Parts: sequence; C-alpha cells; structure tokens
Amino acid sequence: MKAVRLPAWKSDPVIVDVDAPTAGPGQVVIKIAGAGLCHSDLHLLHDFDETMFPWQVPFTLGHENSGWVHEVGEGVDRVSTGQAVAVFGPWGCGRCPACDRGQDTYCHNPTGGYQGAFGGGLGADGGQAEYMLVPDARFLVPIPDALDPVAAAPLTDAGLTPYHAVKMSLPKLVPGTTAVAIGVGGLGHMGVQFLRALTGATIIAIDMKEEALALARECGADLTITAGEDAAAQVKEATGGLGAEVVIDFVGNDPSLATAVASCRAQSDLTIVGVGGGSFPMSLFAPPYETAVRSIYWGTRSELGEVMALAAKGLVTPHYSTYSMDQALDAYAAMAAGTLNGRAVIAP
Repeated sequence: MKAVRLPAWKSDPVIVDVDAPTAGPGQVVIKIAGAGLCHSDLHLLHDFDETMFPWQVPFTLGHENSGWVHEVGEGVDRVSTGQAVAVFGPWGCGRCPACDRGQDTYCHNPTGGYQGAFGGGLGADGGQAEYMLVPDARFLVPIPDALDPVAAAPLTDAGLTPYHAVKMSLPKLVPGTTAVAIGVGGLGHMGVQFLRALTGATIIAIDMKEEALALARECGADLTITAGEDAAAQVKEATGGLGAEVVIDFVGNDPSLATAVASCRAQSDLTIVGVGGGSFPMSLFAPPYETAVRSIYWGTRSELGEVMALAAKGLVTPHYSTYSMDQALDAYAAMAAGTLNGRAVIAP
C-alpha cells in the first residue's frame, strides 16, 4: 500500500510502498477515510530529532485519522468490521491514573505505550496510508451516522484540542463576557465555532490574513482584528478598556503571545495551544492579576466523542480541502506556504 513517511529526522516526507498491517490480539486495522495534516507536522519534519523524542524513523505520518474497521484481532469486541470510527491520537500506557481517566495525553509513562511512541503519526505508523494499525480498540471512537467519516478526521485534533481549551474556560464564558481567539487556521477556526456553540460570549478573532478573518466571521466571530502591534489595543477598546475574560492563542509565537497577554483582563484565562515556540516575560504585573496561564495538549477520549456529537448535529463544521495520496506532498507544501484555508485532509 502507499504511505506518506518521514524517512529520517529533519527531512521532507516521501510517498513509498509499504506492507499493509494485520491485526494481532486486541488490535484493529482500519481502512483510512481521511488523515488530516497538522501544522505541528512541519515541526516534526524539520525541527525535531532523536534528542527530543525516543522514536525510531522511518514511520508513517498522520495523527488525525478516521476510517472504517477493516480487521479486528482476537479479543476485540468494542468495534465491528465495517464500523466508522475516529482514532484518538495519543496512545498512553493504559495502566496509569491519567490513562484511566481517558487523559492519555498526560500518561505518567509516555514512553511505555505502543512501541515507545506517543501515537500514530507520532513515532508509530499513522494514517497517511491506505490502512492503519491501531494497537488497542480503546483508542477508537464511533463516528455518528450523520457525520461524514472524512470530515471526522480533522476533528480528532483540530476539533478536539480547541474543544478542550474552550471547555476548560466555560465557567468564565458566561453571557456578556468576551473571548479572543488568536490565529484562525486549522485549530483556530474550530475554536471560534466551539465558542459560538457552547457559550454566549462575544467572540473576537485575530489573524494576519484577511482570508482567515473572513473564515472567522463565517464561523461566528463577532469582531475580527488584523494582527499587529495595535491588536490588543483594539481588544481593550472593544471591552471597555478591561480586556477579555478568556484568550486562546492558537499560534504561540512571540508576537501572538505578546498580543494575548496584553488582551487579558484581571482574573482571566490565557490558554496557549499553538506550538510556535514563543515566550513572554512574566512578572507581578503581567499578565494581569490572577490570570490563569495554561498550555494544553489535545483532549480526552470522552471529549472526542462529544466533539463528534456536536459535529453530527451540525453545530460545528471543519473547513478542509481533500487531497489524494499522490497529492500529499502538495498538501504539505501548501501548509508550509500558509495558503491553506482551514485544514488539509488526505483521503486515499
């Protein structure tokens, strides 16, 4: 079968032929419907190496995956052949308290999961192939009949991660409050939709590109602001000089974090989602008093089911472009060039 692989650390992806997987005891093979491309893949390709992650290369890329159950191994009774499923991305050890809670993202033994990998496409073979091996059926979440399995693929990260970020701040997002989403790309456009679907807050979206701001308005943003040195001042003006109760940064570089900090009010939430590698100075006076600053990584297995349910009801819709397996390298080039509007999904 064809697969998009990382051949070596700090290298471009390649499309090669590999053997199709077979299911052992407790395992499941799915026929891929869609495999989303994530901006973090660019860091995986060009910035990371064996000093950061104990993974063996090569492996198949793709950590946003959906499809149909193709083969089940001995002892599997959670799913059945032909069933549409989404793959929960992080694969924990399954034995620690975090994994028991469905929080495999924060597994206490992150190198003790499947072959020392963080998940499919993150050390183990992912879904940018015709078939994918899932090592444990507990990592599969049923896709509702009303939801297109291809559309479900980006929801496993581009949907789940912003959903988790918004859900953590729901107590502060009562009607009359303001939420700011910085960066309206693959995750940010979903973040705007979750804010609209789950809260009565006024939503402000910030991005450098007019196409992204147009997408933000389409997704439910009440106000859009072009990123720049005066973006935070515009947030303050729109909030009576106080700033926002919740700021979610889907970029995470130095300029976006500076805007994020300056957009907060006292006792706000500042959540960093983007892996842009930025930082900001912290002191007694900045961020504002009692601002809760957190970074997050994905969400829980139960939350992925909640995301699927919201999408099946039409309350959130991922914006994506599909590419064939032969066009996968073009999709990566478009993502690197910043010309994607929403997400790219490989649909073999």
